[in-house]
Amino acid sequence: MNKAKNKKNEKGFVILYAVMISSMLLAISLGVANISLKEINFGTSAIDTNNAFFAADTGAECALFNDKSTESVFVESSSPTITCNGNSITANESPALYWSFIISGLGNSGNACAVVTVDKTDPAITTIISKGYNVGGDTSCVSTDSNRVERQLELNY
Repeated sequence: MNKAKNKKNEKGFVILYAVMISSMLLAISLGVANISLKEINFGTSAIDTNNAFFAADTGAECALFNDKSTESVFVESSSPTITCNGNSITANESPALYWSFIISGLGNSGNACAVVTVDKTDPAITTIISKGYNVGGDTSCVSTDSNRVERQLELNY
């Protein structure tokens, strides 16, 4: 009679043990999935940062090349046409001795762009500010993408 009573008490233990093992496996699986998702987001962020930085670098180098060539194209009262990234771009002067232009089609997928300004308002110092973006590769370099990354380079000489 005592054996029958013990077997009846042990039936609930098997179900409890199965639920506990299933819960532990679920918790481990969710933890691994969370870590994997964070790694994927971090990898994508690094690519976006590189595209923005190299777009800014391309813009700064283009302005520097055109300013330091045998004859600087950035002279007062002019809107020079410069060639960057295989495209002809017009640099607009506004206000005086302050030019700006946009280079599009940059980055590994052609979506990155750079907004470049050349400031010669101080005769002793030329300042080039190049802002690179990972998205916004059209001619206006404007985007509402929530994953947009901006990197800025400033050159003074």
